[in-house]
Amino acid sequence: MAANYYDLLGVARDASDKDIRQAYRKLARQYHPDVNPGDPSAEEKFKQINEAHGVISDADKRSKYDKYGDRWMHADELEQSEARARSRGRGGFNFYTGGDFDAHRGSTFDYGSYGSGDLFDNLFTNFGSERSSYRQPAAEYPAEVTLSEAAEGATRMVNLPDGRRLEVKIPAGVDTGSRVHIPAGSGGDGDFYLAVTVMPHPRFERKGKDLYSELEVPVEDLVLGSEVTVPTLKGKLALTIPPGTQNGRRFRMAGQGLPELHKSGSMGSLYATVKALLPSNPGLEEEELYRKLKELRNN
Repeated sequence: MAANYYDLLGVARDASDKDIRQAYRKLARQYHPDVNPGDPSAEEKFKQINEAHGVISDADKRSKYDKYGDRWMHADELEQSEARARSRGRGGFNFYTGGDFDAHRGSTFDYGSYGSGDLFDNLFTNFGSERSSYRQPAAEYPAEVTLSEAAEGATRMVNLPDGRRLEVKIPAGVDTGSRVHIPAGSGGDGDFYLAVTVMPHPRFERKGKDLYSELEVPVEDLVLGSEVTVPTLKGKLALTIPPGTQNGRRFRMAGQGLPELHKSGSMGSLYATVKALLPSNPGLEEEELYRKLKELRNN
């Protein structure tokens, strides 16, 4: 049996959205593959907490999970089966001819203007039409991708219930909550969806097609100006820091975000916010220079 999603995140079943979000972020930072290189157990744990968060952070999916547990993805089918069972439990068909009919009193059934053959032919013709118009809800399969894969696109192998294995292309620009429609058969039969979850990244925060990160810069480089290296999803780029740059200033690097889903040529930006890096253990000479600087600034 799969682990309980609430237990995986360490939250109660009645936890608020805020509690779920905080627990998820803490665990994601702890078990992220970039923080635990070469540790397959951490990678597996990271996948599990992402799967759990993807379900119970979504109100509709959480409701289905609370009701059906591990079978939540088949909630629509289960509810339809329950509805059909309830219908059968009520006796299936109800006949009315204008008079009262009570099986407990042994009353007779008045076919009215119908002949017995006409009535039942009509009933089963209609019933057959309803059966033929019913279509099984499309199946949904979870798919996790890294932020880099979301930027460039990816492929996943999906094992279908009938034993087939399909290689599915996930387009660039997907985000958590994106659904990739895959027509796996003719006439719409066998269609399914990939429900995408983008794993968090230890350095970048995503907002739509834009990325945000912090950039530590030594305080002297902020005062005097410098050229620093900025990590991006595609590599590293040089950024010129003007003299007198204030702590918290944000620099925009156009085209270094993610592509917009289904919009060719539309790229987001990377916003790097400067964070002043102060000396943690200055020597005696450095302290003396800072004292002189302080005196100069005070004067």
